[in-house]
Amino acid sequence: MGKTIVITGAGSGFGALAARALADAGHTVYAAMRDTAGRNTSRVAEAEAYAAEHQVDLRTVELDVLSQASADAAVATVLSEAGTLDVVVHNAGHMVTGPTEAFTPEELAAVYDTNVLGTQRVNRAALPHLRAQEHGLVLWIGSTSTRGGTPPYLAPYFAAKAAMDALAVSYAAELARFGIETTIVVPGAFTSGTNHFATGGHPAEQGVLPAYEERYAGLMDQVAQRLAALAPADAPASLVADAIVEVVDTPPGERPFRVHVDPANDGSEEVSRVADRIRAEFLTRIGLDDLLVPHGTAA
Repeated sequence: MGKTIVITGAGSGFGALAARALADAGHTVYAAMRDTAGRNTSRVAEAEAYAAEHQVDLRTVELDVLSQASADAAVATVLSEAGTLDVVVHNAGHMVTGPTEAFTPEELAAVYDTNVLGTQRVNRAALPHLRAQEHGLVLWIGSTSTRGGTPPYLAPYFAAKAAMDALAVSYAAELARFGIETTIVVPGAFTSGTNHFATGGHPAEQGVLPAYEERYAGLMDQVAQRLAALAPADAPASLVADAIVEVVDTPPGERPFRVHVDPANDGSEEVSRVADRIRAEFLTRIGLDDLLVPHGTAA
């Protein structure tokens, strides 16, 4: 049975790929993106063309994760048009690259605003409905950087993704008694097929850069090249979309808590396996093991 799904940041990259794959799988999908009447009009048109060509239910909705009013309006639109909402996919994110020292606190806060606070705004808009119906899935797009190998010059993004992962883990327990499931899909470093690196930001203040360039000349290019070399040539970014579809299509109560999609195998899956086991053991020790499985979904 098809579900109604909203995906943030679905104008390009993992979000656009997942929106199309989920629509192909028979779901009603709202590809959420900001400025649908402005700079993203072409992406809206592309989604409409895909829906018409493939005869699927792929729609777009205006949603700027930096605005609570926008998140509220987007969820209201989905509920008004579709009558329900079953799955929220937190995909919107922004990457910046450069020496960490070069970024102002305000620039770090802006990355955090998109990658972390944006999920909170969408949750505050969507969760009242999911709680009332006592079922649903919140699916977070994380990053292997939170626990795996972490090359330099990506610290603001890595820090924000680590914060988002911690938020997702806490939410999982807090939503369990409402029958709402949580899955964290954890992509590795896909250096092609997304716009992360191409549209990534850089520090506005340039004064500190020469000192780093003297000691770390060409480092960012080296990191990108070496990450690309680690991943198999036949590992497309669509693997992440495939993993999202598989999670959504898995029966309630059987969905995994965490799914890694990491062709480069940076070690995150191994570390996460230990961390998630310790989480389960600790909740059991303090008598809260019922929070490990959403109520009403046990197979």
